[in-house]
Parts: sequence; C-alpha cells; structure tokens
Amino acid sequence: MSTQQHWIERARAVLPAGGFGNFDPSTVIREGRGARVWDEDGNEYVDYLIGSGPMLLGHSHPDVLQAIQEQLSLGQTFFANNSKGIELAEQICAAVPCAEQLRFVSTGGEADMYAMRLARAFTRRNKILKFEGGYHGMSAEAQMSTFPKNYIDFPLAEADSAGIPESVRDHVLVGPYNDLQYVEDLLQQHGDTLAAIIVEPLQRIVPPAEGFLQGLRALCSHYGALLIFDEVVTGFRFAYGGAQELYGVTPDLCTLGKIIGGGLPLAAVTGRTDVMNHFDKSKVTSELALVQIGTLSGNPLAAAAGLKSLEILRKPGQFEQLTALGKRLMQHIENELGSRGIPHKIVGQESVFDVVFTEQSINNYRDVQAGDVGMAATYNRSLRDSGIFKSPGKMYPSLALTENDIRETEAAISVAADAVANQQ
Repeated sequence: MSTQQHWIERARAVLPAGGFGNFDPSTVIREGRGARVWDEDGNEYVDYLIGSGPMLLGHSHPDVLQAIQEQLSLGQTFFANNSKGIELAEQICAAVPCAEQLRFVSTGGEADMYAMRLARAFTRRNKILKFEGGYHGMSAEAQMSTFPKNYIDFPLAEADSAGIPESVRDHVLVGPYNDLQYVEDLLQQHGDTLAAIIVEPLQRIVPPAEGFLQGLRALCSHYGALLIFDEVVTGFRFAYGGAQELYGVTPDLCTLGKIIGGGLPLAAVTGRTDVMNHFDKSKVTSELALVQIGTLSGNPLAAAAGLKSLEILRKPGQFEQLTALGKRLMQHIENELGSRGIPHKIVGQESVFDVVFTEQSINNYRDVQAGDVGMAATYNRSLRDSGIFKSPGKMYPSLALTENDIRETEAAISVAADAVANQQ
C-alpha cells in the first residue's frame, strides 16, 4: 500500500466521505513550496488550486513564514485585542473603497452571514436577493440555489442542503446573474421588503456584464437596500482594493477572506460606519445590536501573515505581473483548443478563470452548467495526469509561478487539448 493510500484508508475510517468536505479526498497533500505541491507519495504538481485562493504569494513564502514565527514566539491567540489585528484592520480600511470599519471572523462564509444579518438590522427588512450559482458560504440563507438540482422559476429559492428550515426560502429571492432588467422588475415588487443584494462581483468565474454592478448600485440606493460585495475571492486579487477598485463600484458592505489571512484562517466583514455601528451596542438600541463572538477572530498569527502578505502586494508591479501570467495562460488555452476546433469559452479574469466547453456565450450559472461535462472531465483529468493541480472549475494563478512552471503548464494544456480533441 502506498503512503497516500495508507492516509486515504485512515481518513475513510474517521471522516465522512473520507475527506474534509472541500476537495477530492483521493489526494492527500504533504507539503507546498512556491507554486508547487507534493502529495504523500511524492508526486509533484504545479499548483493552481493554491488552497482555493489564499496562497496568492505561493506556499511557504519566506517573508510570511518569518512574520508568523516572530508572532508565534509572542503567543498564538488571546481572545483580546492584539496590535497585529488592529494594524491589519487599518491596512484593509485604507485599501478597500467601502471599508470604514471592520470586524474580523475566521471564515469567508461567516463574514457573509454577518453581512446579511447586518443588512437586516440596518434596514429593518428581511429579504435578501442573491444570484443563482453565487457562493456565499454555508449559512442557511447562503445555501439557497447555489448548486440547484432543478431550474425552478425565479425568484423562488431551492435549498442546497438538508437541515435548512423551509421558512428560510421565504426570505431569500434568487435571480439570474447579469440580468439587470430582471432585478429591476423584481425590486418593483419587493423593493420595500429587501434588506440587501449580495453578489460576487465576478460570480465564480463569470464576469459582470457592462453596467451590471453599476445598475445594482443604483437600484439599491433607490430602494434603500444595501449592496453587499462578496469579495472573499476577489479581494486583494483583482487589485489592491479588490473588485470594487477594478470595476469602480463601491458597495455598502463587503466581505473579505483568503488573502487577508496569508494562508491562515481569517476573514472580515467591512463597510460603512453607520452600518457597522450595529456591532457596537453603545451606538444602537439593544434590539438592533448584533452579537458577534469568535474565539479566533482577529487571531494574531493570521493577522501577522496577512499584514506581511499585504505589504508584499503593495510593492510595485505585483498585480501587473499576476495579470500578465494569467493572460499568457489564457491565450495558450485559446490557441490550443481553438486550433483543434474544440468548442470552448475561456471565462473569467486573468487571476481566476477556466474553460467552459460550449459555443454559447457565458453570462450566468445556467450557461456554465450547459457546457460539455465529458470534455471538461477529460481536460481536467489530463491536466492532473500531467502534473497540474487545479479544481474542476477554476484556475488560480499565483505570483510564485516561475517560467519553468508556466512552460510545464503550457505543455500540459497542449496534451489536454489533444485528449479532448480525440474524444470528439
């Protein structure tokens, strides 16, 4: 039995479905350095999963490790305020357009839950509008029509999980991403009961249509609802100020995660002071105050890692380099698939993207799901066999990628294109 198989068997005995619930449990990663990871059998991969996004600087970045080690010698966690967390909050508020104040939590999903709760407290309304296929964590509201089994009529929501009360559906409206006219029509009916619209500025890999985010901003302002940007993925990845900087649209609240913790568990909900005041019971009535407690919120190790990561990202040329890497990979995929006559669309932004095997335009979740599943499986399986580690639906380039890493990736893409062509 191989070392990896040994760990897989042990996992099956103690973990439901043999895994942590995140990724393919048949892979057990032993270590990561730079843009590469190794599994327990020593197989080496160029890593485009990068921990599902947080390792933008690559694994085991020496400066980040040093910052963690320096804080480790002072203590692991305190539950009380710590200077590293305060300093990180200052840096985030200076960087992100909507951020006047913030509260730390441990996960992006937790941040999304609090953002929706904040919106309800501030507006004194109950309904939340989200978009089909949009991922906002694991709360009951978030787990509505994220992975719908059935395409039911909008704006009805479908629970993605067992254990969610039927009553939650009454407070969640669902619409198609990138359809501003639908949102406008919906708000004419429900605008006076809507607390917030929550949206990924780039939904999974689908970019916003021209004017879509600007339209959501205008509609929220008109109807007195809050606009929430879920920037757990896009924050400090699309630009130093996130997607709201890149697209020029400022929400009322945004959620952050992944990169701000430098690979350690840390997330935040941030936004306008008047909204964030609902975390301060001295500023609002007791009926409108939010209770928020988390044992590891603002953990100093994660804050130290996040501070160093942001310091590195502030250096000139970082985002230009990331964009150039992504463009190169996207162009190579386009050339290889296009030259073989394989129907496809490369969807996303340079720092997070993937291929959908289809001839139709991609504007929303249903368009993505209409892609050829067999071709996608062949493509992803070939990449893995060639030593490319990625999720089935995304590629995350990192700043750790070297010329050798890129060339290996390009060679693997060519092999994968052949595999798909042979399947046609």
